[in-house]
Amino acid sequence: MHILVLGAAAGGGFPQWNCNCENCRRSRAGDPHAPAMTQSSLAISGDGERWFLLNASPDLRQQIIANRQLHPRNGLRDSPISGVVLTNGDVDHVAGLLNLRESQPLRLYATRRILDVLAANAVFNVLNPDFVERSTITLGSAIALNHPDGSASGLEIEVFPVPGKVALWLEDPDAGADFGTQAEDTVGLQVRDASSGTRFYYIPGCARLSDELRERLQGCPLVFFDGTLWQDDEMVDAGLGRKTGQRMGHMSMSGPDGSIAAFEDLAVDRRIFIHINNSNPALLTNSRARQAVEAAGWEVAHDGMEIVL
Repeated sequence: MHILVLGAAAGGGFPQWNCNCENCRRSRAGDPHAPAMTQSSLAISGDGERWFLLNASPDLRQQIIANRQLHPRNGLRDSPISGVVLTNGDVDHVAGLLNLRESQPLRLYATRRILDVLAANAVFNVLNPDFVERSTITLGSAIALNHPDGSASGLEIEVFPVPGKVALWLEDPDAGADFGTQAEDTVGLQVRDASSGTRFYYIPGCARLSDELRERLQGCPLVFFDGTLWQDDEMVDAGLGRKTGQRMGHMSMSGPDGSIAAFEDLAVDRRIFIHINNSNPALLTNSRARQAVEAAGWEVAHDGMEIVL
């Protein structure tokens, strides 16, 4: 099973277009310790030839250009991208679908809740239903990923709910403290190679590590996990926003309630942070935060990172 990190940053990317924080200034200046990153997405493949995207970021066109694995190969119109799996309805995870509008056969996998959100927004009708098949994935059920011609990819996915929040643009302020959040709004993915049984988890958004999630991840060889913020109030303290990580549905890396501490006694072989916000000091390869992350046995994802399981 092949895994390719297309983008490792959170919404807005790094540097963010309108952000003038120290991190972003260093990245724009070409600081080698502040490498630029596009918005969060993975590509996975069972054969190293045909690929499925895990989320479709607004930077998808740039990501395709940057990764030869996703370039057309045969004929005048072609793509090795067989489909897309969505974990939520966040703009930084669905806007890239608009790049896939050129009547190219694809399969789109998401929960019923997210597919309904897309169906209610007419702009996503540019994904011609004659070419793009929308497939519902049910919580707790495994489903085989198939290529557009119906052939098996050799990969299976299972979606499961994780603590989180409805996408910002779907919040209902009249729906109480959870803004109308439903179980299918934020999910994690288990990706499994059907022949070898090898598996990994992709959880780019998570508000806390519940007992159910801990039990699920125990003994896993690889987890990509929400690395949005270093500390819960970092955006507020930096004057970059008014929302804490918890308000946005994200668990911070550091602190007694952070993900580093929560994973400390979990038997997970390889732990990689992804979906990292431009305000997070762990983006900087020479920061104390990055040193603490690596000392705890974690890695920070970067664009172009490749893993074979």
